[in-house]
Amino acid sequence: MRVVHVIGSEGAAYRLHVGLRRLGVDSRMLVAESRTDGSDPAVVTFRPPMDPLSRLRRRLRSRRIGRSMARYRATRPEGYGYFFDDRNPHGAEMVGQLPPCDVVHLHTMSRLVSFDAFFPAVPRRIPVVRTLHDMSFFTGGCHHDWGCGKYTDRCGACPQLGSHDESDLSRQIWERKRAALRAVPRGRLHFAAPSRWLAETARRSALLRDIPIAVIPLALDTDVFSPRDRRFARQVLGIPQHAAAVLFIADPVARPEKGARLLVQALERLSHLEDLVFVSVGSGEPPCEVPVTHLRLGRIANERMLSLVYSAVDVCAIPSVQDNFPYAALESLACGTPVVGFAVGGLPEIVRTGLTGVLVPPRDCAALAAAIGDLLGDPVRRAAMSASCRAVATAEYRLELQAQRYLALYEEILGTERARASTGSRGDGRRHAATGADAPTPAALDPHTRQDARDEVRAG
Repeated sequence: MRVVHVIGSEGAAYRLHVGLRRLGVDSRMLVAESRTDGSDPAVVTFRPPMDPLSRLRRRLRSRRIGRSMARYRATRPEGYGYFFDDRNPHGAEMVGQLPPCDVVHLHTMSRLVSFDAFFPAVPRRIPVVRTLHDMSFFTGGCHHDWGCGKYTDRCGACPQLGSHDESDLSRQIWERKRAALRAVPRGRLHFAAPSRWLAETARRSALLRDIPIAVIPLALDTDVFSPRDRRFARQVLGIPQHAAAVLFIADPVARPEKGARLLVQALERLSHLEDLVFVSVGSGEPPCEVPVTHLRLGRIANERMLSLVYSAVDVCAIPSVQDNFPYAALESLACGTPVVGFAVGGLPEIVRTGLTGVLVPPRDCAALAAAIGDLLGDPVRRAAMSASCRAVATAEYRLELQAQRYLALYEEILGTERARASTGSRGDGRRHAATGADAPTPAALDPHTRQDARDEVRAG
């Protein structure tokens, strides 16, 4: 089987790519920007055609897209996250550089894929899988709606644009997405989401309502992300051995939806604690002054070095205001470090309060401070949680599990396509639960509850 992953840069999708190749899948990646520095020949960087006509088309599309966004530069409020047009300057250029494949797997679209050009250009015989990593596929441009809820209808008067016009850019983007999706034959486009929260959120969208969405959690290499010697890790990183260390990871650190400002407010309530150290990983500076000792480690790409960071701290804080299935939580659990955060998005699917960490009500900085303080002051409880963290990570979030689940999904899709081709039937695009010796059952896709298993059957 040949699978091509399309994404801006390798990121989380690279882990799935590695897992699939370990299973014998011919997995390749087409990226806008590579971070592997050519070390993996299966990762191909998109090279825009440089002939005069292609360059002119990109210039014209870029100007058209830029004009659409320019009118909101003065009105867009601060404090929101990413907002992207459904188009990009490349149009259908990327499709011409896709390696030969049986399945195209889309991860992110903003830098390579235009809604209006991609689906008509990809050969109709090739099914497309889209993993939803945020809300951007089914909104009028935002990656997170911050509770707006307008994506459930058709957007317009977008608060993230500072707009009161129902026919604003968010409505235009939403309408273009609807037109593009309506032109895709049923059964051609398939969806997956890392969290039940995001799958349920997507099903509330008028764009994806009643469309099956498989829930396949993210995963990681639990041999790479594993507990390291704490004393050695602190020595390497320059964290005092006696310090109480709280970790925060985001890139950039000031990324609004990741909640650094709220964490700083919580730390203000803990500033009386002796030897409290705030450790940040990610580019840039926090959005406000940190009231305790602050160790800035910057952006860390090396995963083994990241495992040292997780092993060196006492608590990993995830104060997101809206989040899908944060990798930081998985990485922290795999390294045996409890997680404290707000009960938002998919985080409650990872963190089990009292077992692998503590979750508190969203935006409640006092409760967040109390949870962090309680754990910092109770090393016995932290040690018990550490063992549980590692056990949960190895049982549920190993890389091979994610790879097996996606392989089962690909095989279902291709089997359905072959059956449809042999009978000449268009079908209704629905999939059936994968079975077989190496394919996980619906219950195995999400082990938490029987209801979740039933959801998987409907999604699959």
